[in-house]
Amino acid sequence: MLQFLTNFFHKKQIYLFSPIPLSECEIRKPYLLEREGISAGTAVMIAVPYFTKACLSPERNVSAYAVSRDYHGFYSELFGELLPLLREKYPEERFAGFADHSPVAELQAAARAGLGVIGKNGLLITKRYSSYVFLGELVTTANLPSTVGPVRTCIGCGKCRRACPMDEIGDCLSALTQKKGALTDVEQQHLLRFRSAWGCDICQEVCPHTAAAIQAESIFTPIPYFQADTVPHLSLSVLDSMDDETFSKRAYAWRGRDTIRRNLSLLETSEIPGKGDDECST
Repeated sequence: MLQFLTNFFHKKQIYLFSPIPLSECEIRKPYLLEREGISAGTAVMIAVPYFTKACLSPERNVSAYAVSRDYHGFYSELFGELLPLLREKYPEERFAGFADHSPVAELQAAARAGLGVIGKNGLLITKRYSSYVFLGELVTTANLPSTVGPVRTCIGCGKCRRACPMDEIGDCLSALTQKKGALTDVEQQHLLRFRSAWGCDICQEVCPHTAAAIQAESIFTPIPYFQADTVPHLSLSVLDSMDDETFSKRAYAWRGRDTIRRNLSLLETSEIPGKGDDECST
């Protein structure tokens, strides 16, 4: 079965995956396993890269994970194809796929399965893609061969912690961009300062693993799903051009249009710091 999975994932250009016994995972939502009829077996942890060259755009104003279509759609398509194949080939076993809404603690399980180390920024850092990966898992009653290691952490250089604006602004910048309702004057100034319409990547951008992956050009995803329909710079006009179906496929859709519209309206009606001086210089 592991060879079958390897062939399937490689055809999908997924190269970071590794099995770990469910008994070695922290089960946080057991009801998800129960409803699939799975009480023991294996979780095949998957790390899917999403960083594209569009993410390098100097005009990007959304988090890199929001440049492409929402990754939940990718995993839905992936498992929609894989699960029927497995159920037909191995009818004696049970299978289920998860991403984000997961029965296991994905970060710890992925680290113990050997996919990467946990950074001080709380993200899984891989050698090939740095932390620009989406985690998911295939869960099965089958007992697949696996090697389980300890949870390893990054070198702890501290760059991500020092660069993070959270202590300075008193809140997570990403959370601020996703906050519903009106922003206070202070919150608006924070958003304007960092020019973010959605999310924050500062801790990932300053990570030495990211610099190394960009230099090696290994950071870029080979998966067509993430290369298509990229929107690195979101504007009100682009937002308004999205019909409901198109909008629903973006990572910021779960908050509704009002939140992202509020951020864009603030950014587009404000003067970019220093712009006037540049335009008047001789």
